[in-house]
Amino acid sequence: MGQLPPLVRALLKGDAYPENPRHRRGVSGGLPLMHPVDLMQTQMSFVFLLGDFAYKIKKPVDLGYLDFSTLEKRRFYCQQEVQLNSRLAPEIYLGVVEVTQNEGQFSVGGTGEVVEYAVKMRQLPRERCLDRLLARDEATPAMLVKVARKLVEFHQASRSDEEISRYGDIETIVQNTDENFAQTTKYLKVSLSPEAYEGIKSYTTSFIDRQTPLFKQRMEEGKIRDCHGDLHSAHICFGDEVYIFDCIEFNDRFRYCDVASEVAFLAMDLDVHGYPHLSRHFIDSYVGLSGDRELEQLLNFYRCYRAYVRGKVESFKLDDPHISDEEKGRVLGIARRYFELAESYALRGEWEG
Repeated sequence: MGQLPPLVRALLKGDAYPENPRHRRGVSGGLPLMHPVDLMQTQMSFVFLLGDFAYKIKKPVDLGYLDFSTLEKRRFYCQQEVQLNSRLAPEIYLGVVEVTQNEGQFSVGGTGEVVEYAVKMRQLPRERCLDRLLARDEATPAMLVKVARKLVEFHQASRSDEEISRYGDIETIVQNTDENFAQTTKYLKVSLSPEAYEGIKSYTTSFIDRQTPLFKQRMEEGKIRDCHGDLHSAHICFGDEVYIFDCIEFNDRFRYCDVASEVAFLAMDLDVHGYPHLSRHFIDSYVGLSGDRELEQLLNFYRCYRAYVRGKVESFKLDDPHISDEEKGRVLGIARRYFELAESYALRGEWEG
């Protein structure tokens, strides 16, 4: 792990929290754990795991497509995160809490100067998340039917209006894909081969040109919705019910999309984990429950797009100073796998086209 900021180091101590896990969780002999708080991090957040609860703070970064550079912006996006995720996992998102500093000591929900904001959540059983189930070969077709059903109900109830529908127009689709290609040139010959880059770019351009009438039709039919935006297997957990969490809160453009793009995201993620039969079962379940057979014409394109996005996001981690060199080695392998999958979709699309 790279050098962590003082605030993050302080929040790794149990006595920084009202729950004080140092006093609740012990080892033999009743001695407190030396490190009762676990840390996970993404390119944009630090997440502190305390057992029953988790606290997430946003990194003070401006990445272009998101801006958490000021305390006020981080407070706003923490509130957005709770509000938007309450659509699919209301029991999990508990609210936004202040992180304060008083006489040099940091605390969550304490007194003193407010120096940060955190999203407070109930911690889900990580071993019951879909990515872990896939890794243990324990995911079943019945589980994917449950996900499809929840997703159909969510999409049918989610917001769709003239403002949101505009995000399905050709200009926005081209903006999204062009942005991907521009932001990944620095990773050529690192995580992305020049040949894959050119092949995916060519397929993307030709598909958009051929299918412009279909994209317009989807807008007119109200298929552009306020979706989840980041629907991969690590964000789906099976407990008493299906919990879908950690949606995109920082950029409406990434969340307002065709429901076909959302379905393609999870289908792609099942493919990359080596479960194409579950991917097919999920798609068939969604189509059967929603009646939206038209979306199948867009699935290969959107699977390619989503795999490329995941390769890009993993590549961004290679520039994060808080991530260790060892972790970056693992990340590089993941990024390459997503880009290779995107290339396979592009090759399939060119052959079918």
